[in-house]
Amino acid sequence: MTVVAALQPWRWQPHPEVWFVLISLVALGWYAAKVIGPKVVPEGEPIITRRQRGFFIAGMVMLWLAADWPLHDIAEQYLYALHMIQHFVLAYIVPPLFLLATPTWLARLIIGEGRLWRWLKVLAFPVVAAVIFNGVVIFTHWPTVVNFSVENGIVHYSVHVLVVFSALLMWMPVCGPFPELRMSLPGQMIYLFLMSIVPTVPAAWLTLGGTVIYETYDDPQRLWGISALADQQMAGLIMKLGGSAYLWGVISVMFFQWAARHERAERTGEVLSERDVLTWQHVEAQFDEHPAPTEPPATPSGT
Repeated sequence: MTVVAALQPWRWQPHPEVWFVLISLVALGWYAAKVIGPKVVPEGEPIITRRQRGFFIAGMVMLWLAADWPLHDIAEQYLYALHMIQHFVLAYIVPPLFLLATPTWLARLIIGEGRLWRWLKVLAFPVVAAVIFNGVVIFTHWPTVVNFSVENGIVHYSVHVLVVFSALLMWMPVCGPFPELRMSLPGQMIYLFLMSIVPTVPAAWLTLGGTVIYETYDDPQRLWGISALADQQMAGLIMKLGGSAYLWGVISVMFFQWAARHERAERTGEVLSERDVLTWQHVEAQFDEHPAPTEPPATPSGT
């Protein structure tokens, strides 16, 4: 038997904890849309829009791909570069999709107006959310945490929960369901640019370190011939180039939205405030107020 054949990177392994989370989210989403929504949403207003349904499905697919076989198992047992991709999806893609999928009425119903809401206002304040998110980024790259989490499934699962929770707070001022917690578009662009700076530190550490930092990935049996140092350097490049490119891409889309909005305002003479954040909810509200005209029913020829 060769060494590579003994690694078995594609051996299927069940993850019932992940399936439980996915099934629970689907069940809760269905219950909110079919049972709670009709009771609390005013008549004539959409309980959930088609776009929100699409964001929810996309979030579920990305969460499943990041947390289940094969990505999770290869990332945990063989390659730190795939572990980095897994954390990238859990921090930068899944949270904004679920935030965009959540209608404002449901978010207000869950959070309420009491202590939880007061805590959320503090934790989702941009400076606080940025400190928490970047603190988690640094913490989850600490060698002790990486080595221990990879060797202990419960700790690894807890680290993933921590990453998603901190990312939900980080994205809340950008695309959260509470309009009063979101920043203006220029503020969002500056905020996301700042979010791309701190990860540069661990990314450079991984890429330029020159030695293998995480003992748990320094295994003499190497998958696909990728050395432990090359694996670590790929992880650093994914963290730096992938994360920055993604955030700067989002910033570019926001910039063109901001520029188009001001161009329209100049043509119509409208006075805009930067607090007038253009969101999907605003766009959908305009479509609801001004639905497309319906075509008259076809009549038999000659009548």
